[in-house]
Amino acid sequence: MILIDPPVWPGHGRLWSHLVSDESYQELHAFAERLGVPPRGFERDHYDLPESRYRDALAAGAVPVGSKELVARLTAAGLRRRKARTVATTPAS
Repeated sequence: MILIDPPVWPGHGRLWSHLVSDESYQELHAFAERLGVPPRGFERDHYDLPESRYRDALAAGAVPVGSKELVARLTAAGLRRRKARTVATTPAS
């Protein structure tokens, strides 16, 4: 199932939603392609979708959920890809 959270995430002067699948990346990529979302909108496990496209995603069949539910369902499906943690290093003395 394709899920979308509300457009509440600020970035680049806009608000954004996250578009995910709780079944497969294949399902997610196919949905995004049908919606006309460019591949550059994909980041690790989701597509960033601007607020102006939120209603388009709903009309195409995306199911609206809260952000916490979106992450929980993505994680339960084994499709969550977290950002790599960077470890600060100190130069050797």
